[in-house]
Parts: sequence; C-alpha cells; structure tokens
Amino acid sequence: MRFGILGPLQVSGGESTVTAGRDRVVLAVLLLHAPQVVPVDELVDAVWDADPPVTARGQLQTCVSRLRRLLAVAGVPGETIVTGPAGYRIALGPDDLDAHLFERLVAGARSAAAEQNWPEAREGYRAALALWRGPALAGITGTAVRRGAASLDEQRMLAMEDGFEIELRLGGRSGDLVAELTELVERHPLRERLRGQLMLALADSGRRAEALAVFRAGREILAGELGIEPGPGLREIHRRVLAGEVGPADDEPPPRSPVRALPRAIEDFTGRHETITRLRKEIEEAGPNFSAVYVIDGMPGSGKTALAVHLATALGAAYPDAHLFVDLHGHSLHSPLPTSTAVGTLLRQLGVPGERIPADLDDRLALWRTELASRRVLLVLDNAANTAQVGPLLPAGPGCLTVVTSRRRLVGLDGVRAQSLTVLEPAEAVDLLARIAGPERVGAEPAAAEEVVRRCGYLPLAIRLAGARLAHRSRWRVADLAQRLGDPDRPVLAEFAVEHRTLADAFALSYAQLPEPVQRTFRLLGVHPGAQFDQYACAALTELPLGVAREHLDELVDAHLTDEVDAGRFRLHDLVREYAAELVTVVGGEPERRQALQALLDYYLHTAASVSQVLEPTGNLRMAVPGQPARPDLVAAAAQEGRDWLEAERRNLVALVQLAVQEGLHRYAWQLARANWRQLYLGGHLDELIQTHTDGLRAAEALGDDAGIAIMHNYLTSAYFRLGEFQRSVESLRVVIAIWERLGDVAGRSVATVNLGLPLMMLGRTREAVHYLELGLELARQTPGWHAMPNALTNLGSVYLVLGRYSDALRVLRNRLFMARQVGKIAMVADTLGSIGGVYGRQGQRDRALRHMSVALRIQQARGNPFAVADLLNEIGSIERECGRPEVAVQRHREALAAMRDAGDRAGECAARNLLGRAMLALGDTEAALDLHRQALLGATKIQLAYEQARALDGLARCLRETDPAAARSYWTRALALLIQVDSPDQHDVRRRLRELG
Repeated sequence: MRFGILGPLQVSGGESTVTAGRDRVVLAVLLLHAPQVVPVDELVDAVWDADPPVTARGQLQTCVSRLRRLLAVAGVPGETIVTGPAGYRIALGPDDLDAHLFERLVAGARSAAAEQNWPEAREGYRAALALWRGPALAGITGTAVRRGAASLDEQRMLAMEDGFEIELRLGGRSGDLVAELTELVERHPLRERLRGQLMLALADSGRRAEALAVFRAGREILAGELGIEPGPGLREIHRRVLAGEVGPADDEPPPRSPVRALPRAIEDFTGRHETITRLRKEIEEAGPNFSAVYVIDGMPGSGKTALAVHLATALGAAYPDAHLFVDLHGHSLHSPLPTSTAVGTLLRQLGVPGERIPADLDDRLALWRTELASRRVLLVLDNAANTAQVGPLLPAGPGCLTVVTSRRRLVGLDGVRAQSLTVLEPAEAVDLLARIAGPERVGAEPAAAEEVVRRCGYLPLAIRLAGARLAHRSRWRVADLAQRLGDPDRPVLAEFAVEHRTLADAFALSYAQLPEPVQRTFRLLGVHPGAQFDQYACAALTELPLGVAREHLDELVDAHLTDEVDAGRFRLHDLVREYAAELVTVVGGEPERRQALQALLDYYLHTAASVSQVLEPTGNLRMAVPGQPARPDLVAAAAQEGRDWLEAERRNLVALVQLAVQEGLHRYAWQLARANWRQLYLGGHLDELIQTHTDGLRAAEALGDDAGIAIMHNYLTSAYFRLGEFQRSVESLRVVIAIWERLGDVAGRSVATVNLGLPLMMLGRTREAVHYLELGLELARQTPGWHAMPNALTNLGSVYLVLGRYSDALRVLRNRLFMARQVGKIAMVADTLGSIGGVYGRQGQRDRALRHMSVALRIQQARGNPFAVADLLNEIGSIERECGRPEVAVQRHREALAAMRDAGDRAGECAARNLLGRAMLALGDTEAALDLHRQALLGATKIQLAYEQARALDGLARCLRETDPAAARSYWTRALALLIQVDSPDQHDVRRRLRELG
C-alpha cells in the first residue's frame, strides 16, 4: 500500500516523507478525490483557505514538483501525480490507498451480513478497521482537508457500529468490548447506537446496573444538549435490560477486560539481539509464578524505552491481565512525576474509577497492591528519576514482571536485575542505518556506512538522525554523509560523549545544512525551557515577524530538528534542545541569549495577563502587570485562544517563573506568577500555584518590592485555603494586611481583610470572621472604583448564610448582583445567583433556589470554574434530596466530589462526602452513608474543619439512631459542641434530635 490517509498522512509506510505544510495539504486533497481530477482553483482554496496570494498558482506548481521528487525518493513513481488541462489527479492502483481498501472490505462485510454469514462479516469488519491508525489525516489543517477527513471518520464510526453489532450477535466477547465501547461513548456521547451497544455489552457481562447508568447518563446529555428524549432503539434496549431479557448466561462474574496500555513498539527496532534473547529466556524459563524487576539503564539516546517496549510486547502473552506503562519524567524538562500521581495513573489504566482512588498516598498504594494481587501484570516504568520514585510502585505479588528504565543506575533497589545498555555493536548500527536510509544505498558503500555509524558513536538516536538526513538527500552518497560527520569544526556536546565521539556530531550535520537565519532561530529555541512551544513564542524570542518565524519552523521540521505536534505547536527533543542551548551561548553569546529570554518573558507575561484579565471578575490584574507588550501583534494573536492557551502553556509558564528567578529577572518572575494564578487555581493545579508564587515571593523579596510581596502572599493563601491549611492562610494574610497598612493602600487592605474572614470561619473563629468581613466591606466602600467591593460582598454573604442570617445575606448578595450587572461581569453574576439560590434553599423556597442555581451552574460550567461548579452541585443535590429525589441528589453529590477531588479542594471533599452520605441514607443505603461520613470526619479532623466535623458526626448519628441509639447520642453530643463553637444554626436541629432520643 503506497498511501495512507486513515490516520496521519503516510507515503510508502512512513509518516515523515512529506513534511511541509502546503505539500501535505495538496497530497491529501488529491488522495481524498482519487482518482478524479481536482481543479487548480479547488487546490488553491484548499491550501490558502479562500485567501490565496497573487502567486498562488505558481506556488502550487512548485508544491506539485516537490511532491513528485519526494514521492520518487520514497519509491513511488513521479508520474503518479498527473497534470491535466483542468487540474491534477493522482493515479492509483486498486491497493495503493488504504481508504479504497477500507471501502471494499466494509462493502464485503455488509454483503456477508446481509446473507447472515456472521463469522465472515466479523472478519471483514475487523480487517477494515485494522487499517486505521488514528483520525483521518491527523495533523493536517484546512477546511477542505478536514471536511474530507470528517467524512472518512464518519464512515469509520459506522463500520465500528456495524462491527460491534456482529460481535454482540456472535457473543463471547462482551467483556472485552466494554472498555472500547466506553471510550467511544465518552468521545461521542450523542451516538445512541454506540450507547445501546455499550449497554448490551455491560448487561451481557452481568453489569446490569452499569448498563442502566449508561442509559441515564445518555438521557441527561440528550435532554441537556438537544432537548430531546432517547430514540426508540435506545429505549427498547433500556426496557430489555430492565426486564432482564439480556444478561450473562450464568451467575459467574464476568471476566475483567485485559488492559493494554503499552505504546506501539517501533517497527524498525534493530539490535540488542543478545540482550533480548537472554532476558526472554530467563523470564520464560522461570515459570508462571516468576516475579521480577528488571532495570534498564544507560545514557540518553541509547534506546532504553524502545528496548523496554519491544521486550514487553514480545512477552505480553504471558501476562494476560494487564500491560501497563507510565512515563515518570525522571530526566526531562518536566518535574519528576510524584509517586502519588504515578500510582493514580496506573490505577486508572486498570480501570479503577476516579472516585475510588484515595487522595492519601499510603491509601493509594494499598489499593494498587490490592488490584495487582489477583492479576498477572506486565508493568513498564519509563524514565525513572531515582530509587525513591520507583520503589513504592513495584508489585509485591507473584506473577508480575516490571521493567524500569532510567538514565541513572538505581543501585538502591534491592533484589532487581540490572541491565546497562551500552552503544550498539558495529554490525547492528549499520543494520539500523540501512533500515532508515535504505538497504541498497548502504549496501553499496559498506566502508562509508561503517564510518558513518562510527562517527555517530554507535548511539541509536544519533544514527537515526543522520540516517534520516541521508534518506531525504537522494543525491548524497553515504561517503558524503561520512565526510560531513567528520568535519573537525563541528561543535561539541560534551556531556553526551561516547568515548571520543559525541552525540553532537549528528546534530551538527543537520544544523550545518540550515541557512544562517534559520540557524539563529534554532539556537534561540534553546532558550525556551518548555517541552513544547507555539509559533508566537518562536517569533517573540527571535524578534522576527510571525510569517518569517513560521517559515523557519517549517524548515526545521523538514530538517527533523523540530516536530510539529499540532497545528502551530512544536517540540524539540530534549537532546536537541541541549544542543541548541549550548549553541546559543557559544555562537550567539550571552547578550543574545539574555535578550531572547527577556523577549520571551515579555511575550508570556503580557499574553497570560491579557487572557487572565478576561477570566478574573474583578478585573484588577493590570494593576499588578502594568505597561504594554513589546510585541502586541503576537500577544493579540495568541490571546485569541483564550483559556486554551493558558492550559497549553501551563507547564511553560511554571518553568519560566523558575527560570526568571534563576536569571535574576525578578519582576518578570513575580508578575508572571500573578498573571498565571487564575488558570492554576481554576484548573486545580494547586501544587504548581504554590511553586510559582513561592518563587515569585522570593523574587519580590529580592527586589524589596513590598507590593509584590503582598500580592504573592495574598494569592498563595488561595491554594492554602483549598488544601485545608487554614491557619497558614491566616498567617499569610496578616502579613499582607500589615504591608498594605504600611503602604497606605486601602484597596489592598480591603481585599486581604475580606480574604482573612474565610479561613477564620473555617477554623470556627466565627466572631473574628464576621468582624474582618464587615471591616473589609467598610474599607472597600472607601476605595475609588468598584474592584474591591464584589469579593467583600460575596464573602460576607456566604458567612451570613452559614450563620443563618438569611436577610443579611440576601441584602449584601443583591447589592453584589446589582453591581455585577452594572459592570457586565458574567462570572460575578453567576457567583451571586448561586449564592442567592443557596439562601432561598435554606429558607425553603426550593423551586426558586433551583432556578437560580441552575442558571449559575450552566455559566460556571461554561467558564470552567471547578470550585464553583462543585459548590453548586452540592447545593442542588441538597435541595433535590429535600424534595424527595435522593437518586438525583446522589448523582449531583458524586459529580461534586469528583470535581473537588480533581481540584485538590480538601474542605470541599469533606462537604461533598457529608452531603453524599445524607443522600445515600435517604436512598436506604446506610452502610454507604456510614462509610462516607467516617471518611468526611477523618478528613475534616485532619484539617481542623470544625463545621464539617460536626456535619459528619450528625450524619453518623442519623445512620445509627435506630440501631444504636447510645452511639447516636454520643455523636450528636459531640456535633452539638462543635456547632455551638462555630455559631451554626444547625445546632437547633441537633438539640431537637437529642431531645427526641429521650
């Protein structure tokens, strides 16, 4: 098969033959219309999206000529692209294009199904779907291409649905289908046929309750998004599941679906034959109960991950239950993956629902060991940092195989088998070069090929880069490549040395082929600290026009020095980045590097501020980040992506704050931390929020900038608060208040004073909290403008609500709502509507409360505020329970708990567990309610959250009052003491219940 469009564009089995953006679009359009002629005008519109330059036809001819040359290099005759009087077409044989083969196989499968030849139909669908490698023409943008690709993707979905129908009809694989169907339903929630097939597969596997839950979720989505009920087909499946007409043949529990999370093994893996043979023999001869840990270490680029995945794939059949993989980021520009995050990732790969994964590390590890106890698992822990990171993740039971890769020797791991990778053997290295550059060319010049791999230090990554350059230079001899690799004037990357040769030999060859302006761009990319970057960042640090920067990036993609991972986003391999970073100092000098870094920081600072300004209801960010950007054109273009830009650049922004501190660019450091606060807060990235603002605090202190110190402390408290560190929040806010008092800044003092009220309230210091909130409101009234008022009003209203002062709460919240409408801040409107709804709910006006909160919920979900969404879900759930709809309440509280857990809000988790416990009790599930209240009590006690401790004790008492009245009395007595302490009106209800006990 010569061409593939059922996934990334592929020519002769490779995805890198055609890399230039315009060439890829032209080839894609021709293949989509094959064998028809595509008019020139249509091709022009496809390439330039209806806005072509004057020279479009000439440029199109250049693209076609270049394509013919590239196809010829790939072994496809140049005359495959045919020029006609009206345009161009591509001449294909019957098996040249995967999409054509797919159509024939699907047609054959449907014909077999029409004749009720189900086994033949199944094989036809399986063969057709196996041709797909991902979304059609992934990575190629443009309206015309995406329209054609969407049609192919829809054909794939229809074939998958038809194939699932056959699989379900034949039976025997329902359990295996569940995981695949679950993922598809999540991606395509409106496809009722898929949802029905998932219900049938679940029911066939004995999971009827889950099948019914899938129907309920689908009904809610259809009603919420389209305002319609499920169609008759889905309703009929629902009826059959309810009636027990579908289900497993016996009462045996369904088998667990095997987990397959290994990445794809590379097809041209070469070498390491002796190592692989020895390891396979050792493992296979040890028997089924053999459990071992193999550590593969070696220098960067030595092929550790490729070997681990290749070995795991070869041995996979002996470990049928799960093949797991996690990148620990031990040696990358990311921070090493915390053990807690790593075990959470592995548990999710095993299919453990998020709500079952504990927050505490010890509890997570206990669940991890429990899940592995009855499984034969193959585990790959890639790119480990050290022994401490890996040790807790290692399986303890028999029948598991673990393969660890690391750049370091993990000598602290006891009882493991270590395998240190050296470079390839010379014969293996030549074989690898031949696989990449072509066996005929390499075989014709054996001496030159041996010299090339020697110059590459026999290191796999270096050979791959050099071989790729040779493959794309059809006029070069292998001897030409050997001569260039031996150039004595090449730069050196000393830390990646192999004896007297370095990895930089391969990089220098690619770099030397670039025009000088592109060389400068490549060097300066070494200044960027992130794993990925966008075209705007490149233009900023190089101080080039955006169009020129994009052209340079295209050339770097062609040179395999940069990967375009998505439209407009790029990545440097970590070793290539090391090389570029060395070059920028050696070639450009420190002044060039420093200037580029400042330009990069300016771009990120003002873009983050521009986007965050829209997200922050009070709109005071520009007070902390004054001035204009050096490149307003880039900032305006990037900021159009809105919050998506902040999320895509999140890790880069964290790294840039740290880099700014290291470089002594302190003002950039603290201002960039402030500009990124809202995204980190709303996204629940509280560890990163603390990291950036702690770095920013150090920077502000280095400057002696009191305002910066106060701002960093103020926003650090938002993370402390969500993590339940209320006393730490109080201490930081007192520092902030003292600074603003010294500076005479009434607005700043007002904000900090209002913020202080909430952690005091959570600590049960109610009188102090009300004092500071009312003082903060009075200070806000003394400030010019309106920015200090909203926070004061909403926090005071929230505290009045908790205290049962409903009239006071409505008064201040209505003032805030009026102000929000006056200034046109939709986020403020949503916050206030939700709070007012909470007051109405406490007053018993439930319908009115639900109307207010439903509007607020839709707005907050659209804005992506997880804390506000979770709070609203809890409030709505409480009202639904009071209205006699506990099953709805349970769903809302579960959603709230998941949101709070994802956001890292410990206090919110306690509240959600208590409310979920109340709803479960209303459903009659006392055991579940008891467990939830106990968890809430433990969590609230850890963070000294008095009110939620009281609610947990109250919940436990409600569960036990019928079966163990003495225990109920004890719990209510303890709850009453806490409620009196926090001055909560809930104390009256507890007193009443104690009296009823007698």
